[in-house]
Amino acid sequence: MIRTRELLRARLPAPPAAVLDVGGGPGTHARWLAEDGYRVHFVDPVARHARQAPVTAGCTAELGDARRLTAADDSYDVVLLLGPLYHLPERADRLRALREALRVVRPGGLVAAAAISRYAPLLDEAATGALADPAVHGTLNSSLADGRYDGDRGFTAAYFHLPDDLARELSEAGLADIGVRGVEGPSWPALVAAEQRSGTREPQDSAFFRAALDAARLADAHPPLLGTSAHLLGFGRRPSATRRPSATRRRAG
Repeated sequence: MIRTRELLRARLPAPPAAVLDVGGGPGTHARWLAEDGYRVHFVDPVARHARQAPVTAGCTAELGDARRLTAADDSYDVVLLLGPLYHLPERADRLRALREALRVVRPGGLVAAAAISRYAPLLDEAATGALADPAVHGTLNSSLADGRYDGDRGFTAAYFHLPDDLARELSEAGLADIGVRGVEGPSWPALVAAEQRSGTREPQDSAFFRAALDAARLADAHPPLLGTSAHLLGFGRRPSATRRPSATRRRAG
C-alpha cells in the first residue's frame, strides 16, 4: 500500500481530478484517493464490494466489468486498473480492459495498471519454505513458463506478467509514455520469511521494514530488478490524438 500510493501520487494530476477505479474491490484505494481530494468512482464485479461504496466517503460505485465499462468516452482524468489484469488469464481480455480504460480517459490522461510478477510465486514459496514440497515444483514450472496459473494452490486462476509483457500490453492497447515499476522491490521475500518465523507482521517503523522500502525505491532505477517485486505497476497516457479501436463502440454516459 505504501509503495502503490507513492508511485501513484508521483504521477496523479492535482485533486479534485476525476478518478475511475476499475476493479476497486471494497474501496481500498478509493478511500485514500478520496481523502486526498479526488472525485472517485469505482467499478467492481462483486456486488458486495459495490454495496460498500456508501461507507467510502466521497466515492460512488457500480457493479461492472473492466472489459465493458459504462463510462462515457473521455470522461475521467485517471483510470486505475489495480486488480483486473491478473484476474484475466486471456490476453485478449486484458487488452480489451486496457482499451476500455483508454476510451474513457481524457486525452493526456493517466492509466495505471497493476500486475502480479511472473516470479512472485517462486519467491513467495521459497520465502515460506513451501519449496520443500516437490508437488509445488510442477505448478511453479508451469506458471514460470507461460504466466498462466490454474488456481490449484489457494489463489484464483490468474496471469502473471513479466515486466516487458506488461509494457507491451499497455503499448498495444494504444497508450504512450509507458513505464513499469516494481512495487515491493527485491527485499519483500525477506520480510515474508521474517514474518513467517515470528508469526507477526513486521512493524512499519522497524529498521527491517524501512530497509525493504528503501530497497524498493532504489530498485526503480534498475530495470533488471523489476521482476523481483511481487507486483508490478505499469503507467501510460492516452495520446492527445487517439484513433479508437474499431472493436470498441462509443457508449453514452
